[in-house]
Amino acid sequence: MGARDFELLDALEALSGESFEGEVSRIVRDGREPLQGYPAGARWEPPGGFDVLYTSLEADGARAEIFFHLSRAPVFPSRTAFLLHTIRVRTRRTLRLTDGAALAGLVVETGGPPDMNYGRTQAIGDAAHFLSFDSLLVPSARWQCLNLILFMDRLNPNDEMAVTGTEPVDWRAWQRR
Repeated sequence: MGARDFELLDALEALSGESFEGEVSRIVRDGREPLQGYPAGARWEPPGGFDVLYTSLEADGARAEIFFHLSRAPVFPSRTAFLLHTIRVRTRRTLRLTDGAALAGLVVETGGPPDMNYGRTQAIGDAAHFLSFDSLLVPSARWQCLNLILFMDRLNPNDEMAVTGTEPVDWRAWQRR
């Protein structure tokens, strides 16, 4: 990530972080460790940045997020098994950006179909990480729910994060709903 936007840093620094405790959902390919973060270069963190764990407060939110990305492939990976994990998590300093006014003030497009232009949201995630927030609570771009994006290197090792449930994902059944 290049130089940080000082106005953005000031705007985020003015917001206080809050703790979060609850269950979230995450989908990964069978065989992948569900609590392992990685530098995805996705919506809320820049490429090659820091390890994150993308989760959703609703199981269907996690399904919608992953389904969107799988659907972009030339052939949907129908033989690859995916698992939906329920994870109990506790954070200490979550940056809550859950309403349209807060996001619009940071110049993030809300409403309408989500696009893949992540420049501004990646800058927000990078700035939040730089300011030592341990996570972001943001609206899902794919479902009417909130997503919790965890910055793995900012989480306190004493904070709870454990898988409490796992079930296979049936994409065909989910599509029919």
